[in-house]
Amino acid sequence: MATTKHWFITGVSTGFGKELADYCLRNGDKVAATFRKQEQADEFTQKASENGRGFVVEVTDEAQVKQGIADAIQHFGHLDVIVNNAGYGSLGSIEEIDAKEVQRQFDVNVFGPLHVLRAVLPHLRERRSGHILNITSIGGLKTFPGVGVYNASKFALEAIGESLSQQVAPLGIHVTNIEPSGFRTEWAGSSATYADTAIEDYRATVGENLKGIQGYSGRQPGDPQRAAKIMFELVRQENPPLHLPLGKAAVKGAREKFTGLVKELEQVADLGDSADFPAGE
Repeated sequence: MATTKHWFITGVSTGFGKELADYCLRNGDKVAATFRKQEQADEFTQKASENGRGFVVEVTDEAQVKQGIADAIQHFGHLDVIVNNAGYGSLGSIEEIDAKEVQRQFDVNVFGPLHVLRAVLPHLRERRSGHILNITSIGGLKTFPGVGVYNASKFALEAIGESLSQQVAPLGIHVTNIEPSGFRTEWAGSSATYADTAIEDYRATVGENLKGIQGYSGRQPGDPQRAAKIMFELVRQENPPLHLPLGKAAVKGAREKFTGLVKELEQVADLGDSADFPAGE
């Protein structure tokens, strides 16, 4: 079996996308990388030489996504790993983020990955192989004040990945939801949008949490290069996981979320069970 992997990675200009693409190229894999600007795509193509090529793809434009996937397959012959990485955080109270911004958050974080999946799945099904990595977040498992709209988009991507894994596992295709905690990317900086917390009732919850997020930017414990190495090795595993929290805070947060859910379930299980017709009726 060939050890070289062919990657299609969205959102390679910064953050996880950039580090992952660079790591793959340094270690002998081939990379189709998407950017929003032609000059970025050209610079990547020049730097990567024959092992990589940049494509201009806005993930919210389904026609561009289809063309980008088709061009990547034509250029490299086939694709092995698909990374839904492009995304951003829309932060603010649920009451104060307007409908237009909520739509944009879902256009990028949910409908964009769906465009990619619809475009690439026929190719992966035909090959009976492949690995899809959805970059979600610990915020796709656990919520925080002031992060509700972003949480909702990542919860949706988590569900898409879980359901998809059940659909494609018999076809030899793997799916992994990658769930990072705080990493030193631009997620909390230039890549994020912030709605002002003007409502006094939310200052102590939303306002304080967003101050903490902004103040922590650039000092997060997560190392994007280590994350890239983990993902590179992950797609070479015979039985990769469906979920992979990345970072100590993500592992801790996932444990807290699921332990809390089980505890709550046990407290209400009898009440929930009582909603069914009695046995035999």
